[in-house]
Amino acid sequence: MMKIFMIGDIVGQSGRRALDQYLPQLKQKYGIDVVIGNGENAAHGKGMTRRVYDELVFNGLSLISMGNHTFSKRELFDFIDEADRLVVPLNQPATLPGVGSRVIEVKGIRIRLTNLLGITFMNGIVDNPFACMDQLLSRIGKNEIHIVDFHAEATSEKLALGHYLDGRVQAVLGTHTHIQTADERLLPKGTAYITDIGMTGPYDSIIGSDISSILHKMTTGLAGRYQIAEGPAQFCGVILDIDEVHYRVLNIERVYLRPEN
Repeated sequence: MMKIFMIGDIVGQSGRRALDQYLPQLKQKYGIDVVIGNGENAAHGKGMTRRVYDELVFNGLSLISMGNHTFSKRELFDFIDEADRLVVPLNQPATLPGVGSRVIEVKGIRIRLTNLLGITFMNGIVDNPFACMDQLLSRIGKNEIHIVDFHAEATSEKLALGHYLDGRVQAVLGTHTHIQTADERLLPKGTAYITDIGMTGPYDSIIGSDISSILHKMTTGLAGRYQIAEGPAQFCGVILDIDEVHYRVLNIERVYLRPEN
């Protein structure tokens, strides 16, 4: 059996420390073969730097997906061509650099991670994620395990893509909202689905941001710069159990660890 662990949005230093704190014991407990994580918030809440990328790789991530904050740190342009574990949104403008669907091989099995951005309630110019997936699937083979990280805001859009890709990929896993949902399931044709994996980052926060900075805006209406919260982290992810012969997903299990755990 192939066990793939997908970690939800890693937020700031607190989230990166959580990898070092929790990941080794989780890999041992569950017998994890591959670790994937969403890193678009890993560098002080927005974007990616070379130092943070190297740290995520050192801590065991085989593939790192991104999202709407992919290029918030301009430094990424300097090393993105060398970052062979980074997966940026497939449906971002073609003028931007990066790879939107990447394959690694583990235990002789091809594992593909595709990153997509949603369009509902999201800023930015992106192509239709449904059409992009049709184009991708028409070009690639089927003899692989295919995981899709759908970085999107709207629950309905995420669930729609899950059903659209049901039976065509092994998993559609939502990221972006930082709140883990309890709707993990296998869809009728076998694709694993969850609306949002959740956040790996500061537990006493408002989706990763300092509570006081958010409350100031909510109570005064004045714009201000959000600060990433500090302190102990929560750790969110999902584990996929996949048959190594037929590539059928046998189970999807949520992981949510709090500081008191």
